[in-house]
Amino acid sequence: QVQLVESGGGLVQAGGSLRLSCAASGSIFSINAMGWYRQAPGKQRELVALITSGGSTNYADSVKGRFTISRDNAKNTVYLQMDSLKPDDTAAYYCGASRFSRLGPGSSWGQGTQVTVSS
Repeated sequence: QVQLVESGGGLVQAGGSLRLSCAASGSIFSINAMGWYRQAPGKQRELVALITSGGSTNYADSVKGRFTISRDNAKNTVYLQMDSLKPDDTAAYYCGASRFSRLGPGSSWGQGTQVTVSS
């Protein structure tokens, strides 16, 4: 079992920045991919960014060039630096971890952190 705790959400004006953190504990030796999904009211959950244990990254087209995912394996923590935020980025952000190279069924999930971007 992997436990994930997110932090760093909040309210920010459009054009501003936030950094989300997600700390993993438990069976951390099994983790390969870590990443972030988000879900806005009335919309489906979507992948924002993902990073594997080897450092490969994947981003949603809507955040490329604005968001950066990174990982500190010594701290078992993944970060999401979000710059040039837009109102459309408003959502609950969920951290996930998987023993595979992608997130999906069977992955571990955090409780989520709210990001609100005002116009």
